[in-house]
Amino acid sequence: MLLWSCTQVFGYQSIISVNNGGLLGEWKFIEKCPKGWFARGFSLKVDSGEGLLDDTALNGIQLHCTPSPTSNMSKTIESLSGKWGSWTKSRWCHSGFLRGFVLQVQPPQGYGDDTAANNIMFTCSNYEIILGLGGNRGNWGIQSNFCGTGICGIQTRQESPQGFLNDDTALNDVRFYCCHDDDVH
Repeated sequence: MLLWSCTQVFGYQSIISVNNGGLLGEWKFIEKCPKGWFARGFSLKVDSGEGLLDDTALNGIQLHCTPSPTSNMSKTIESLSGKWGSWTKSRWCHSGFLRGFVLQVQPPQGYGDDTAANNIMFTCSNYEIILGLGGNRGNWGIQSNFCGTGICGIQTRQESPQGFLNDDTALNDVRFYCCHDDDVH
């Protein structure tokens, strides 16, 4: 009998997620760091909420992958991002890699303006906490599980644009992929 591991078949060790992500939209493509690299920093695409009509808050997450916990060389990856907002300044672990996260999500508002995901906070491998520069609506969920060595991939759940008179939310949820130093991806 031939047995295959998750790493051999899918190119990652495990997936970490949280239970408070929004439910609108579809899961988009998975993007991964180069083999042997891990996410050490991130940037957020944020609709600042200064509009008079429809605000979408968090629209995208970029991960900045490096080959070592102190390297200045990086490659940026992202799953699909929404069309609104602009990218924030990058935030970095001072030493180590991103290993876990917490997501801030606004629950459905009924007749109000829905934004879904607003912000994210990462835990580094040295237990440093890095807060994103996102919105401030909604509640923080529970801490995800931790990746062993670090996060090496991302997949976002995005709601497509709903049209001029409809309420848009953009990024609703995210999950991250964990790899180990010897994983093939």
